[in-house]
Amino acid sequence: MPTTTAVPDLRDGPDRRTVLAAFAAAAALGGAAVPLVAYRADAATTPAPDDHAGHGATPAAADDTAGPVAAQPEHAWCMVIDLRYCDGCKSCTKACQKRHSLRPEQTWIQVFEMEDERGGSFHMPRPCMMCEDPPCLKVCPVGATIRTDEGLVLVDTDTCVGSRACMAACPYEARYFNWREPRPPVDLGMPNTPQMPVARRGTVGKCVLCADRLPLGELPACVEACPMGVLWVGDLVADVAVNTQGASVVLSQFLADNDAVRFKEELGTHPRVWYILGHGQKLQGA
Repeated sequence: MPTTTAVPDLRDGPDRRTVLAAFAAAAALGGAAVPLVAYRADAATTPAPDDHAGHGATPAAADDTAGPVAAQPEHAWCMVIDLRYCDGCKSCTKACQKRHSLRPEQTWIQVFEMEDERGGSFHMPRPCMMCEDPPCLKVCPVGATIRTDEGLVLVDTDTCVGSRACMAACPYEARYFNWREPRPPVDLGMPNTPQMPVARRGTVGKCVLCADRLPLGELPACVEACPMGVLWVGDLVADVAVNTQGASVVLSQFLADNDAVRFKEELGTHPRVWYILGHGQKLQGA
């Protein structure tokens, strides 16, 4: 597994991983001062919550006509998937389905078996890419798809009318239509929200990166369940990423050192999911 850097580790026990504490401590240690190169370019500025473009541009020099610049959010969530260690066990998929009461055909994080250039195979988990410029956001006729100021693309199932325009627009095929009545939701003692949606027949569902867990300092279910430590949740603001094995890394350094890439990056969606390939694999369409 990758060598950890001078970032606090998370060896608090298996039941609760203090993600936010590690992010805050990393920033205090100066982790965010490490050059982020291209890995932070998409989140260098903060789009307003109602910015449907979802992708900010570097502010121009201040002048008399310039409006107020939005404050940078406290966090900018992302994910790193290290394909070198994925054995295709699908523990991530099962954990996600259990937590969100999903039917078998609803795989918010799906694991594909891919063929590499040498005729071998490797496994590729595919969650929602949490794009900086999400095509799904632009086509929803009722505004049910939203993007938070911390970079999470979510669906308001109270608003969704099931047009499926977002499904057609998503180049990653990461959205699912609820054709049947969903399973009874797990009672977590909280109302239906985009951060922890309750599936409804005739609406669209997708990965939410367990957005309700992140403010509590907990890992997303898929990250927590991965026995190989393949999945990392990261914060572009604090410049740190953590996995369920208690490892923590300087995010920008981890991505640069391992030549991380993004899936279908040529489409200009600026996904916030990075893949580490290793072994010479070439990332292909799922």
